Amino acid sequence: MDPFWTGTLIFLISYAVIVSEKVHKTKVALIGASAMLLLKILDQKEAFHSEELGIDYNVIFLLIGMMIIIGIMKKTGVFQYVAVKSAKVAKGDPFRIMVIFSIVTAIASAFLDNVTTVLLLAPVTLLIADELDIDPIPFLITEVLASNIGGTATLIGDPPNIMIASKAKLTFMDFIVHLTPVIVIIMAVYLYTIKLIFGKKMRVKEELKRRVMEMNENEMIKDPVLLKKSLVILALTILGFVIHGYLHFEPATIALSGAALLFLISGEDPHETFLEVEWPTIFFFMGLFIIVGGVVKVGLIEKMSQMMIDLTGPTETSMFATSMVMLWFSAIASAIVDNIPFVATMNPLVLDMANTVFHAGGSTSHALPPETLHNAVLMPVWWALALGACLGGNGSAIGASANVIVVGMAERAGKPISFLKFMAYGFPIMLETLVVSMIYIWVRYYLLA
Repeated sequence: MDPFWTGTLIFLISYAVIVSEKVHKTKVALIGASAMLLLKILDQKEAFHSEELGIDYNVIFLLIGMMIIIGIMKKTGVFQYVAVKSAKVAKGDPFRIMVIFSIVTAIASAFLDNVTTVLLLAPVTLLIADELDIDPIPFLITEVLASNIGGTATLIGDPPNIMIASKAKLTFMDFIVHLTPVIVIIMAVYLYTIKLIFGKKMRVKEELKRRVMEMNENEMIKDPVLLKKSLVILALTILGFVIHGYLHFEPATIALSGAALLFLISGEDPHETFLEVEWPTIFFFMGLFIIVGGVVKVGLIEKMSQMMIDLTGPTETSMFATSMVMLWFSAIASAIVDNIPFVATMNPLVLDMANTVFHAGGSTSHALPPETLHNAVLMPVWWALALGACLGGNGSAIGASANVIVVGMAERAGKPISFLKFMAYGFPIMLETLVVSMIYIWVRYYLLA
């Protein structure tokens, strides 16, 4: 069979099986990657060492570094402490708890990552909902939606942003300057929306509120000494992310250095700590990069890029239509497919489009100069991709990894969240956040430019 169709078929079958959720996505990614290698769509050198076609190790080691830091921090009980303290600040009022938990989840997701945040907060949410004798499902759904919103604000908050930053050579501060302002606005709109939906529905008896007030948050802290060490290293790591562009270090270097330093001063056993790393997620990424590398090599991405150019007509002076189409297409697609494989596909497409528009196809897409990658005309397209992919993850139960995790935890707790129930909350919120994003992109990059 022609390599183009072989590579395309492996790509389409892999994505279809990932969406179906009949087989674990990590198994699918590794089988698809193996097929690309065994059928010689890619050779091993290309898969493991090529910057254009192979595994993006900046993404891989950034994720591993942060997972190690959070894995060690998790043992301290700090996240449970924050959750119980928040519930007491809300004086046991269910709606206030929902708002505070949403804000805490959004902020934590911006600086840790949304998957880790919901893993840590969901069990405490179930506990507090049980104490209040109230349905935990609205709490869990509003938290996971907030985690996807908050995770959009920074480079490290959501895996799609990590992937975009790596390909576009964007810094931590680029995300703070360009995405955090709109996420603050979106979060305010989101909180007002959940007030309209839940504000008058949540009423509990005073004695149940008192049960929450009697909980002792200090009992949640299991290791105060380790907590202090972890917080110092986390603060230094985040500072490193803020200034990594000035230091000329990649984010992965900062994350791995922070992890190594915390290992050293915490005295934690590496064997135990490495068990906390989400290896299935890491290998999912690795397999995915190889699958996408295969379709880049055979030319599928180039054809898709040409279709985007024909549809939106980007020029060296304006990519307004491209930005708007990218925002909405990314969101709808990310609601159907997990946003991680979607961004893995779209990154090379944007690079190929930039090569065509700015260099008439004469440059190498994976090695475009910084002045092209950061061209003022192209930048709104990168931000539209980030906003669309991250916020689009709220559109369905399979739109983002955090959604899948929360749905699974709710099911294990005997409180199943159906696909349609999640979508009933998530899809309208997704549309609302996209409208705000669209206005923001138009005003900031076109109206005021």
